[in-house]
Amino acid sequence: MAKRNSQSEADNGDRASVDLGPLEAALGHRFSAPENAIAALTHSSMRTTPEGRREAPESYERLEFVGDRVLGLVVSEMLYSRFPDEREGDLAKRHTELVRRETLAEIALKLDIGPMIRMSKGELDGGGQQKESLLADVVEAVIAALYLDAGLEPVKAFIDAHWSPLLEAAKRPPRDPKTALQEWAQGRALALPVYTLERQTGPSHEPEFEISVRVEGFHPVAATAGSKRAAEREAAAILLERVLNRD
Repeated sequence: MAKRNSQSEADNGDRASVDLGPLEAALGHRFSAPENAIAALTHSSMRTTPEGRREAPESYERLEFVGDRVLGLVVSEMLYSRFPDEREGDLAKRHTELVRRETLAEIALKLDIGPMIRMSKGELDGGGQQKESLLADVVEAVIAALYLDAGLEPVKAFIDAHWSPLLEAAKRPPRDPKTALQEWAQGRALALPVYTLERQTGPSHEPEFEISVRVEGFHPVAATAGSKRAAEREAAAILLERVLNRD
């Protein structure tokens, strides 16, 4: 009994040190054990002070790993149920769109998760609470925390509430902008689009890639994202809009 009371006191102490109210309100769930929820909102820069003192037992990174898989499963089941006549390839396109970084960051902004994230002053001053890649990672970590605390059903309810509007807005499976741009060029007997890495910035654990794309007859355009693939997609989408507008 003493051990249980001790654990309860520790949990209450953790909850007192971090205000989980905004997160619990966004999720519609009060955490029975707060440690995973706190970790989900903790950036790795908070784990150790410049003096070497640990301030947080865990950051969101391990939870992100779990949340990525849980999100993928729930979205897959949602798509399978809602689009019984679509082929696997079309379901895969929808799935990619719903779990990509940009979509997760959009959900984070909608839920105002950025200000909830604990991080060092240096990260905070560098705009860490607004970084798309970080917001996306924390959303996955929050999903994991909810799953570990309450199981799959509350996670399904949360994802259904916030991802369903995105599903309903997309009547047809989304087209990958790189594929669409390539098809546009081929249809006009032009050379295939050429993608070039212009520069890479940021630390190794959180890089930013600037990639340009060129198509014959148009000025190149560039985009920056946290992965080469995402930057290529963004650049292709910008150039595709330009070439279609000129047509």
